[in-house]
Amino acid sequence: MSDDPGTPAPRAVPPRVPPAERGATRIADRVVAKIAAQAAREALDVLPGQAPHAAVTVHHDIARVRVSLELAYPSDLATQCADIRRRVTLRVEECAGMTVPEVDIDIERLYPAQLRPASAGRNRRLR
Repeated sequence: MSDDPGTPAPRAVPPRVPPAERGATRIADRVVAKIAAQAAREALDVLPGQAPHAAVTVHHDIARVRVSLELAYPSDLATQCADIRRRVTLRVEECAGMTVPEVDIDIERLYPAQLRPASAGRNRRLR
């Protein structure tokens, strides 16, 4: 330390507050639903029909998700649903820090597989 009167005195550093005492972060159910719907879109790549939508119920950092969507047929519906469940679970856990014990899938409509655009894997568009 110098005795120079022009030098400011060092500031006192406030004590650090433990994380549990800082407050809480709450992520709205509709935000988690948007994450889930986007994850379902990612798992399916490009869809010619309606985009998937999701409904979520959150209780104590546990999210129960229901995704409604349309799928191509004939195709392996069980594999597609498993891919969607995996992707939705991963993205909600990554982005929202919530546990996802279940992802229910409602297939609202089946459309002919021929309707899927030939460039489905190349030109992905987010809505």
